[in-house]
Amino acid sequence: MPPLVEAALLDILACPVCHAPLREETTDQRLVCTADTCALAYPVQDGIPVLLADEARRSG
Repeated sequence: MPPLVEAALLDILACPVCHAPLREETTDQRLVCTADTCALAYPVQDGIPVLLADEARRSG
């Protein structure tokens, strides 16, 4: 499965809520915060990460 976003972009993206790094979940088309205390999931729509706290959902 191809990556959701380019690796160079993923390296600089961070969770807008807690500033932790993000990881891809390609099966669900989302980027997930790596911090255990936050763990918000942000959708990727048409290859563009939607990093808005209002659009985020709890991963799990």
